[in-house]
Parts: sequence; C-alpha cells; structure tokens
Amino acid sequence: MDTIFTRAQEKMDKTINALLNEYSTIRAGRANPAVLDRIMVEYYGSPTPINQVAAISVPEPRTIMIAPWDKNSLRDIERAILTSDLGLNPLNDGSTLRLNFPPLTEERRKELVKGVYKYAEDSKVAIRSIRRDSLEKLKDMKKKSVITEDDFKNGEKKMQDITDKFCKEIDAISAKKDKEIMEI
Repeated sequence: MDTIFTRAQEKMDKTINALLNEYSTIRAGRANPAVLDRIMVEYYGSPTPINQVAAISVPEPRTIMIAPWDKNSLRDIERAILTSDLGLNPLNDGSTLRLNFPPLTEERRKELVKGVYKYAEDSKVAIRSIRRDSLEKLKDMKKKSVITEDDFKNGEKKMQDITDKFCKEIDAISAKKDKEIMEI
C-alpha cells in the first residue's frame, strides 16, 4: 500500500517540476535565459538549442547577451530568435547579440497572469488524476481482500491529504509567479 503513495508522490513531484519549468519560460519583463530554452537554431543542418551553440549571459536586469562560439552561426541565431514567439528584436554588433526586454504593459501583465493560473489549474487537474488512479488501485486491493475496509478508508484519507498538500504548493507557486509578473 505504501508503494501506491510513494508512486503518487513521485508523479505529483514531476507535475510540480513541469509547472516550474513552464513558469521559467514566461517572460516577466526581466531578462531570464530560460526564455531561450525552446528556441532551436539551424546549426550545420540540425536543429540545436541556443545554449549549445553560444554563451548566454545577463549583464543587466533587462538584457540577455548571446555570444556564439562559432561566429558564422550569429545570423542563424538571430533568425531563430526573430522567427520565435518571443517578440524580441536582437541587436547584432557583429560578434554578439543583445536581447533587450522592454517593460511589460499592464494589459500584457494581466494576460500573462491568466496564463499562469491556467497552467496552475492544468497542474491541479493532473494531481487529481493521479489521486484518482491511486484510489482505483486501493479499491482493487480492497476488492481482492488484500486490505481491509479500515485500511482503505485510512488510505483514502492519506491520499487526499497528499493531494491537498500538492494543490497548496501549486497555489503558492502560482501566487509567487503572479506577484513577480505584476511587479513593476
């Protein structure tokens, strides 16, 4: 029975990590190198992540600097950023690219916050789905007389407590991201 709880917690931890990963790619008006994680550069005929073809640094709070190791790939990196959904125009000085993050408008901030809570709700749905699957396993064990009715009730309560803990964690993470985005 404990393996059911352990597996459920592992899956819920993965859900939290997926949410954190998703939040790290949201552009909140500050320079965050994680926004470049999804962008692929055509490098010698194969799509390659930017961080594998260039050094990425944040010299100022609203600026990302990209210094390619191979200067010939500078144009390809610039093209990849321009065609991405970032909405940023890289400044090319011949050896590096600079990405300047403009301050977000109030309207854009509210739009981003809506996205934050949508991701949070999707994560809660995933957590509840894990709970449902775990409860099904407990029901099967009860049906096969592996556990008693009391064990099942205790297991049900324990599973609900675990679910509540993870849902509260999602709420806390979302509130923190909301505050970060709405901060001017």
